[in-house]
Amino acid sequence: MANKTASKKSTAKKTAYDKKTYLLWYENMLRIRRFEERALMMYGQQKIRGFCHVYIGQEAIAGGMMTAIRPEDAVITGYRQHGIAIARGMDTHACMAELFGKIDGCNKGKGGSMHFFSKKHRYFGGNGIVGAQIPIGTGIGLAEQYKGTDNISVTMFGDGAARQGSLFESFNMAMTWKLPVLYICENNHYAMGTSVKRTSNVTDIYKIGSAFDMPSEPVDGMDPEKVHEALEKAAKHVRSGKGPYFLEIKTYRYKGHSVSDPANYRSKDELKEYQDKDPVKVLESRILDNKVASEEEISKIKKAIKEEINEAVKFAEESEYPPAEELYTDNYLQEDYPFINF
Repeated sequence: MANKTASKKSTAKKTAYDKKTYLLWYENMLRIRRFEERALMMYGQQKIRGFCHVYIGQEAIAGGMMTAIRPEDAVITGYRQHGIAIARGMDTHACMAELFGKIDGCNKGKGGSMHFFSKKHRYFGGNGIVGAQIPIGTGIGLAEQYKGTDNISVTMFGDGAARQGSLFESFNMAMTWKLPVLYICENNHYAMGTSVKRTSNVTDIYKIGSAFDMPSEPVDGMDPEKVHEALEKAAKHVRSGKGPYFLEIKTYRYKGHSVSDPANYRSKDELKEYQDKDPVKVLESRILDNKVASEEEISKIKKAIKEEINEAVKFAEESEYPPAEELYTDNYLQEDYPFINF
């Protein structure tokens, strides 16, 4: 996926990857952006209820990550997870239906915004408890080591979860047993709504890894190229049996923590500064300025994604709500579990 090609002279940043890779990044990132924009719109129309945390602004992480890891690798993250799930290959129709709480959703409408899951795509959520996915992802890495595979567990969390005690326990275990876990902190600076500077003496979160002698480094999360390169390097290290790796990917969310958050804790100037680095727009400009693809090709991608998201919303609206008896399904593997009465 990362075949180097000769770049053409341009005022923009020189291209380092082939056309297929750039367009894959662009398509994935634009799909996430349009999905999240429609999710916000549907929430405003009260067609989506409950919690909803959108990924707008962080798309470069999802885009660059998926070209650097394998389909067989496990991915687990927190509740700002629509973008990761979609980039992993989950169907936007099933994802939108899940937001609507419909039976055709990826979890039959019972998981909602925070709990997507797909065994087929090796995607383990979408976890609602802050930091809960860190020990789970560590356990997935232990399982892969036990089974003798060379798969890795990509375990993602936000800057707020970096203060959870379970992170330190997981880091210690993973380094002691050299588990194949790639830890990623998506640092969008504000956790729920409080700056990292106000909640931690260590503002460069990647430095936490040094306490465990874990290889760790910061990454520019607004650029899919830099994300891809960092993950490719880290995944190679983890896959070689040398143990875990920790990346702090610095990014920025353009919306509030959730749909109910007006984000008054940050200035308009700060927001604009990061919007000028919009990963979707910057990547589009890079593609066009370097003649990686034509405006016609970009327009075709935009049109196809617009139609796809429109169809996803229509699919979700026309899907039925799950029947009451669905409360009792998919809860326990044991079919005759004695403590559920129908």
